[in-house]
Amino acid sequence: MGNDNRRNAEAVVRLLKQSGHEAYFVGGCVRDFILGSVSGDYDIVTSARPNEIISLFPNTLAIGAKFGVVAIIVDNYLYEVATFRGDDVYADGRHPSRIYFSSAREDVFRRDFTINGLLMDPESNKIIDYVDGRADIEKKIIRTIGDPEKRFNEDFLRMLRAIRFAANLNFTIEPLTMRAIKNNATKIKQISAERIRDELGKILTRGGSRRGFELMAETGILKAILPEVDKMKGVEQPLRFHPEGDVWQHTLSMLELLSKNGGTSENLCLAWSVLLHDVGKVVTRTEDENGVHFYGHVQQGEKIADDIMERLKFSNAQKETVLNLIHHHMVFMNVQKMRPARLKRFLRMPDFGLHLELHRLDCLASHGMLDNYEFCQDRLRSLNRDDLHPKRLLTGDDLIEMGFTPGKIIGMILLALEEEQLEGRIMTTKEARDYVRNKWMKE
Repeated sequence: MGNDNRRNAEAVVRLLKQSGHEAYFVGGCVRDFILGSVSGDYDIVTSARPNEIISLFPNTLAIGAKFGVVAIIVDNYLYEVATFRGDDVYADGRHPSRIYFSSAREDVFRRDFTINGLLMDPESNKIIDYVDGRADIEKKIIRTIGDPEKRFNEDFLRMLRAIRFAANLNFTIEPLTMRAIKNNATKIKQISAERIRDELGKILTRGGSRRGFELMAETGILKAILPEVDKMKGVEQPLRFHPEGDVWQHTLSMLELLSKNGGTSENLCLAWSVLLHDVGKVVTRTEDENGVHFYGHVQQGEKIADDIMERLKFSNAQKETVLNLIHHHMVFMNVQKMRPARLKRFLRMPDFGLHLELHRLDCLASHGMLDNYEFCQDRLRSLNRDDLHPKRLLTGDDLIEMGFTPGKIIGMILLALEEEQLEGRIMTTKEARDYVRNKWMKE
């Protein structure tokens, strides 16, 4: 996919140049090229004005034409093409009050970080570097282009983006840039919930999430946008189960394991459930002569997580998945004692793979015992689809034929029959009919 994207993006640049315009790759794709990784996204800058871009390409969307940005659609993929521009003052910490078209050099100087300020000619791979971005990539440094106070006050989200790049790329934030984030941290609250949510998602799923949350805590950004998570610090847990430390340390350990997880770490719902599964411990911690307790932390955690996800405008489907993961994360301690029917119902839950993975990470980041995890894996291997979802031996119509009146009673009987099947006590239609007669038709 990355190579196709690059080929199509090169074709866009070629046509712009053939039409007499300057055009370059810019930003993350150039940074990725220098770091030796294949980029999925290719942003393009050009001297062509929006109307000229639109006239050159058959499929375009004027997504931000007033800011000089046009999307070109090639093979159902969007390539953002922006006209070189300069910005006037930013009145709202997000949008410039006006823009004016400018040169390649001036366009680079309005961008956020030096590592994202490089231009590249894709035909020759020649890199144009007005901001010493290449040196910062080699030194693994996140530094704003120009005065960090000014850059962050243009768009407060850049503070969170600095942390995200440091986490995802394993770079360090240069001291003046870091100081400016600490000075302005509370202003992040002026940014829309959706933009904050999307940056947090990238911190959680693109690698280095532990480092990202440590930097957020250190700068004050975490307290500003996720105060409920910030309060995990210092919430002590019983050493016997949690030798790793308090709730904050436990959560960081899980985030670190998640980052090393490969494919599953890309699951946003799993990542958010790792972050929030123990958030209820903050408000439920008690201590008595028998030790430390967190009675009701799951229920409280669901409420707090619901509030957070509502605030950050998550979709209902994502919210439901995360709340479900939190709701069931303590059930694993009982799996080896469950009756067969209850265990099978547990194992066949939607997204059970995510539940299992959350449990595995939870164990590895604390006491390290995986016996319940392995028990579930063994049971899943030994049970087939029909064991977990037995075919109905009788239908509602069968029960009506036997003389039952349509209504609640039918549902109750069908549920009871499934329970008997899951327990392994009923195997055939005859046994099902006998069971119904004995239990419901004695009179």
